[in-house]
Amino acid sequence: MLKILMLEDDEVIAKLLVRFLSQYAQVTHLIYPLEALELLDEEKFDIIILDLTLPQLDGLEVCKLMRKVSSAKIIISSARSDINDKLFALENGADDYLPKPYDPRELYARIKILHARQSTLDDANSKFKLDTTECTISYEDKILDLTMAEYQIMQLFLENKKQAFSRSDIANSVNSHRFDSGLESINVLVGRLRKKVEPDYKRPVYIKTVRGLGYKFDE
Repeated sequence: MLKILMLEDDEVIAKLLVRFLSQYAQVTHLIYPLEALELLDEEKFDIIILDLTLPQLDGLEVCKLMRKVSSAKIIISSARSDINDKLFALENGADDYLPKPYDPRELYARIKILHARQSTLDDANSKFKLDTTECTISYEDKILDLTMAEYQIMQLFLENKKQAFSRSDIANSVNSHRFDSGLESINVLVGRLRKKVEPDYKRPVYIKTVRGLGYKFDE
C-alpha cells in the first residue's frame, strides 16, 4: 500500500486529509519537523505532504533536509503563495506545490501522478518484470516457472517492494484452491521461491526474512 507522511500543524486540515487519503493509502500524520526527520531515517515513504508554516523549523528548510534523507516525492501543501517560496521549494527538493485551499481530490490526483512516475522508473530498473495479463513473472528477461500460489506471492512482493508482510498477510493474498493456507506452508513456498529467484537461496538478497513478522521483497 502507498505510504504517505504528512507534516501539517493545522489539526482541522490534517483530520480532513487523513480521513480522505486513508481510503487509498497508509497515512502517518506528524506536526513537528524534527520528529518527521527522525522517522524518515527509520521508515521508507512514497509521498511526503509538507506544510511550510510549522513549529521548530520553516517548511522550506525542512524540505531541503528531507530531500537529503529521503527519495520520497514531496508535495508542498501551503497557504503561502509567494512566487519566491514556490521557486525555492521546487529548486530544493519539492516535486509539486499545491496552494491552499484545495479539494482533497486534487491532492490525491497529484499523488497518483507522482507515484506512477516513480513506479515507472523503478520498474524500468528492475530485473523482475510482472505481467498481470499473462500471469507471468520474468527475471532478467526469462520467464520463471511458478505455480499459481508462487506467482501470487511474488506479485504481492513486486507490487509492494520493501514492505514487510506477516505470514498471515501472505496467505491471504493467495487464491489458489490447491494452496494450504497454514503458516508453515508459507515458509515452504517462500523457500521454493528463493530457489527460483535468488542467486544463492541460502543467502537471499531479494526475499528477506523480517524477524518476528514474516518477509519482505527488496531490490
